[in-house]
Amino acid sequence: MMGSGPSGPSPLPSPGVAIGLALDELDLPYENPRPGAYLVKLAGQHKLATMTWLIADRHSLLVEAFFCRQPDENHAEFYRFLLGRNGRMYGVHFALDPVGDVYLVGRLPLSATGDIDRLLGCVLTYSDENFDKALELGFASAIRREWAWRVKRGESLANLQAFARFASPGRPGEPGPPEVRTP
Repeated sequence: MMGSGPSGPSPLPSPGVAIGLALDELDLPYENPRPGAYLVKLAGQHKLATMTWLIADRHSLLVEAFFCRQPDENHAEFYRFLLGRNGRMYGVHFALDPVGDVYLVGRLPLSATGDIDRLLGCVLTYSDENFDKALELGFASAIRREWAWRVKRGESLANLQAFARFASPGRPGEPGPPEVRTP
């Protein structure tokens, strides 16, 4: 492909180089371990960091971001929740690896390297907006155990507050903490 520069036609950057230029322009932290491959850190509110690969190969742009490990429980509802979102998503979709861990993945034409801002915005939005609900569906028992352990040890509950409505003792329909009697 040729562009038009001040001194006439000039070659456009390769897709791999275009990704790096876009990431620099967006001021996002990334690593570039090999030509055409970028690991980008997307900071979120619910999921604190979504590590996202952007890889330009010969014919396409691969986007891949780890979402969460396979659920401990409630598998059908967990996967139904995520799959129900796939039809409304741009550029990426929820998918499983061979052990059942969940990723956001997409394979797009190389021309999508010109749309890096939108693609990464979608990855961050889908990861961040669906994270708490997915954890609630697939890891509720573990979250309750973690909540109880932290309370017992006096540890911070700050990053568990999104789950307080079901993890905190005394929630509706659940018994509260045992009364402590003093002599």
